[in-house]
Amino acid sequence: MTSTSTGTGTDIDPGSPRLDGLDRARAIADAVLYEGYLLYPYRASSSKNQVRWQFGVVGPQGAYEAGSGEDADMRTECLLVPAAPTGPDRSPTTVPRLDLRLRFLRLQKRSVDQLLGDEFVPVPELRCGDSTWLAWDEAVEASVDVTDLELEQLVLQPRTVSVEIPGGEDVEALADGSGVVIGRLRRHRRAVRGSIEVSCRPVTGPLAPDAPTGSVILRVQLHNSGGWTVGGDRDQALAQSFLGAHFVLAVRDAMFVSLLEPPPWAEEAAAACDNHRCWPVLVGEEGSGGASDTVLASPIILYDWPQIAADSAGELFDSTEIDEILTLRVMTMTDEEKRQARATDPRAGAIVDRCDAMTAEGLARLHGGNHEVSPPTFTTGDVPWWDPEVDSSVSPATDSVEVQGIAVAKGSAVRLRPSRRADAQDIFFTGQTARVAGVHHDVDGNVHIAVVLDDDPAADLHEWYGRYLYFAPDEVEPLGPSG
Repeated sequence: MTSTSTGTGTDIDPGSPRLDGLDRARAIADAVLYEGYLLYPYRASSSKNQVRWQFGVVGPQGAYEAGSGEDADMRTECLLVPAAPTGPDRSPTTVPRLDLRLRFLRLQKRSVDQLLGDEFVPVPELRCGDSTWLAWDEAVEASVDVTDLELEQLVLQPRTVSVEIPGGEDVEALADGSGVVIGRLRRHRRAVRGSIEVSCRPVTGPLAPDAPTGSVILRVQLHNSGGWTVGGDRDQALAQSFLGAHFVLAVRDAMFVSLLEPPPWAEEAAAACDNHRCWPVLVGEEGSGGASDTVLASPIILYDWPQIAADSAGELFDSTEIDEILTLRVMTMTDEEKRQARATDPRAGAIVDRCDAMTAEGLARLHGGNHEVSPPTFTTGDVPWWDPEVDSSVSPATDSVEVQGIAVAKGSAVRLRPSRRADAQDIFFTGQTARVAGVHHDVDGNVHIAVVLDDDPAADLHEWYGRYLYFAPDEVEPLGPSG
């Protein structure tokens, strides 16, 4: 496969330190780019590989409405605060600047032709020496850099950058062991067109006294402007789509604030960020106070500070699986199955070769390792957390917690308001009413409210065997005094 890159915006030396933040996110961004690219058993004949390109697909205009493609837009909004130092009135003394990189795959359709007489004839498969080639949809990496944007100017005047990736076709001759041409590969790419729109707006509304001056919400949107032919199918839409699309954003003299766990002053501003089909997560080294100068706007659900496992031997694309399990599965494939995988895609061939060459030590590393764990130091008052006396000091059935000035305890009626730190399942319960089954305390001193949904037909059964939903005190709205 080849790699194609195009850049539009401020010209910049690729080795410039301005792009360091973008490069730091490269490893995790590559995992996002190729997520689901090819699934085990890594051969074209597998039913799992008949419908690919599931993540980050931004389709041509009209394809989504026709039921043949994906939405033509992807958008992320991030909360930014100016970095120190600040002026005597707590105002910024430097001008924050933004570099962004759009990364995506574009579909490359590989056709196989066999030379019969003087004519090349399309065939589904062709063996050439020790290699076999199949007709297959490959992918070509592409990226667009837009650099050195002043955030202040983006507040006054949004920036729009055109993305123009021309189509093309490459032809590769296939020869047998004696050098006689017996066929060819044709790789065809359609043009991909769109635009990147970048803007900022100041954070408005009442802010806490400790809120940094000059905070803004950054908005970056990818729009596919490609035309759509009425009556076209999914394959045609994919050929004009941005695949696995995501943004890597890096700022200087400013910091991104976590939208998953924002500081108290930023909760309302974080909630005001509108993200569509991707979500910004902090990347880099964790431990920088819930802020980073680099963000990955990912079409796949991730937490802040994602990392590639150090024990991983290489990409497997089927990233919802465990490396060890997939590696063992590849090792059990027959020689014919491995031949088919190699014929499907060079990346599949690399996986097979890596697994075939894996040593016992390499496989052991995938199984896990020993890590030093510090002994727990949690205490409740003067009593260690593991002492039975701690259990006697709490009583979920009688304990209460104050929420919005109201004591919430077992039997209280509440309405659920899951926060952004909740998981996807909890979000489905937003606005539903529930009855509190108990107030629990963990060893860290946190409070958890156990509830049973009013509309759950199995509510009595759940309460009988103690299966509850748990929410933090700030995730429930009391509907009246505790009864």
